[in-house]
Amino acid sequence: MRHDIQANEQAFSTKEVAEEIGIATPTVRKYGQILERNGYEFLKDGDRRIFVQSDIQALVALRDTDKPLDETAKDLVAQQREKLEGAGGTEIALNDTYENLPQDPNQLKEVLLFVVNELAAAREMNVQLKNDMAQLKTNVSQLQQDHHVISSSIGNSAQRTNAKIERILEQQNAQYEDLLEQERERSELLQKELQKMREEQKNEWNSQIDFNRRLEEEIRNRKWSWLFSLFKK
Repeated sequence: MRHDIQANEQAFSTKEVAEEIGIATPTVRKYGQILERNGYEFLKDGDRRIFVQSDIQALVALRDTDKPLDETAKDLVAQQREKLEGAGGTEIALNDTYENLPQDPNQLKEVLLFVVNELAAAREMNVQLKNDMAQLKTNVSQLQQDHHVISSSIGNSAQRTNAKIERILEQQNAQYEDLLEQERERSELLQKELQKMREEQKNEWNSQIDFNRRLEEEIRNRKWSWLFSLFKK
């Protein structure tokens, strides 16, 4: 039986524990079953587990362990038994103390007043811790929202940058295609000019050949005419 729970100790539900340590509710139930299977004791309201801070620490240990879960659960059960045995000894000592309470009503009143003040201080501390925890959750939520906003901004900026890069590449490709087309047109024009020059040169050669041929024929004709003129004389 659990007897290590303080009278004013805060209790948590399965859902609250899941939110507290950042795991899913079914995972909290799974860890609770593993702990109970190895001998761990929970406070219960019927079949529903009630968690206190020491139970949350045990669940965190299971969440963060690198060892098999059952092996870690056995270590946690051994630690709980040591605490329970220590708490039992303390309970006996407290019972002895209660038996030795002062019989003087004034002294008893002072003791009770001290206990009430201590309980009030403990409750105030619990309230402060609860407020601090709520503030911490608010801060974490705000940080998560900020992270989401920053991530979205970075994503949008990256998309805009990629869009700009794509546009620049498209422009460069278009310019390259234009230059390539212009170079192709220049090449075709140059080839046409070269072809034209070849044809003109060929025509000149043909004209020159034709001139030379006619010149030779003229020379031969004149030569024979001169010879014929000799015979006529």
